[in-house]
Amino acid sequence: MPTALITGASSGIGLELARVFARNGYSLVLVARKASRLEQLAGELKPAPVQVIALDLTLPDAPEQVLRAAPQVDVLVNNAGFGALGKFAELPLADQLNIMQLNMTALVALSRLYLPSMLAARNGRILNVASTAAFQPGPLMAIYYATKAFVLSFSEAIANELEGTGVTVTALCPGPTESEFQARAKMENSRLVKGRKIMDARTVAEAGYRATTAGKAVEIPGVLNKLMAQSVRVSPRRMVVKLVRALQEEK
Repeated sequence: MPTALITGASSGIGLELARVFARNGYSLVLVARKASRLEQLAGELKPAPVQVIALDLTLPDAPEQVLRAAPQVDVLVNNAGFGALGKFAELPLADQLNIMQLNMTALVALSRLYLPSMLAARNGRILNVASTAAFQPGPLMAIYYATKAFVLSFSEAIANELEGTGVTVTALCPGPTESEFQARAKMENSRLVKGRKIMDARTVAEAGYRATTAGKAVEIPGVLNKLMAQSVRVSPRRMVVKLVRALQEEK
């Protein structure tokens, strides 16, 4: 039975990814800070074998702890991440550095730690959860948008490096998604999400699973999200930044 390791598995897209991998015959290694939520999910996913690792991935040595607890996996899902709404100069520095540590550094470390065994087996999948935020700067969420741009760029680059090895890398770039992300980021009242029908986490997770299984380099769920991601590439950069700023402000 193949094994999938999923970070940020206690809620939102990560939780739904755990469910979809379990439905498709995987054993699971679930990583998140809250042990009680992971244990509850493990009970729900029976009879799928589930290993729970309750760990804060913002800690510098956390990726090595994960590797020691689960040294061999077939699929690595780097889903854990968070953001914070507000002006960069006014948000706590520690929070911004933790966003960077979780969204980028932990993702890179886990990818690097698990790649050698995947390459040796000539088989493996890495799914990195980016965002449509990756395609443009994001005033009022400057660090979050920048980290997701990093995730997309990094994923596409190593996907190219790994061609022909039996190992693939997929960047999943969802738009706003129903999850606890908005509450943690304190952006429930922004124009980007308030009063809008946004995609549910299960739909995003299923799209990510299909793209990972197919070895697709980039997956943007939803026609509107695809159009928006492409449109910013041909639109004046200054106009795009102003538009994103307007969407982030309170409705």
